[in-house]
Amino acid sequence: TVAIGAYGLEPIRIRVGEGATTRQMAVIFGSQLERFNQANFLVQAQPMEGYLFPDTYFFLPNATEETVIKTMRQNFDTHIAEIEDQIQASGHTLDEIVIMASILEREDTSEGDDRRRIAGVLWNRLAKGMALQVDVTFLYTVGKGTFDLTRKDLKSESAYNTYVNKGLPPTPIGSPSMNSLIAAVTPIKSDNLFYLADEYGVTHYSKTYQQHL
Repeated sequence: TVAIGAYGLEPIRIRVGEGATTRQMAVIFGSQLERFNQANFLVQAQPMEGYLFPDTYFFLPNATEETVIKTMRQNFDTHIAEIEDQIQASGHTLDEIVIMASILEREDTSEGDDRRRIAGVLWNRLAKGMALQVDVTFLYTVGKGTFDLTRKDLKSESAYNTYVNKGLPPTPIGSPSMNSLIAAVTPIKSDNLFYLADEYGVTHYSKTYQQHL
């Protein structure tokens, strides 16, 4: 997306990575745009967590936070229009799809079908009323990954604690890529209820807790 000014200003190329949170975006844009107000951006952007599309953007150096938000949201809407029919057919709301996609973005970084397989497992867990038990939501709230989490963290009262609370977290945990959005609406169907990535990055799937152990 290119915004060109009439004052001979050169657009700046700014990359927003897949899975980026609005807090991370505030830092990225704040470091490169001179009129960008990080605090004001967060007030406006946090309610749109997940709905500002990760991409490479070209903004003029004098672009404001309003311009950035409007451009990124329009980009999201353009991409979502491509899978509108699949969202309708999925039986899930757009909110549910974006939240699920934001989890898939963090859960799997490979290029294969694993995101769609994991989506199948997570939708299965939700359908059965099981807690999702994904660690990646803690990255959003306490900034800790799987290996740093304590038992105290797993019992915390946060609405984003998917061990304590059933259902999806209240908001997306970052901005999902198109890959993750597609995976959320086209899950690979199975009876699996568990998955685990090993130290080599290979994901293993199981139907029962016994198999999972």
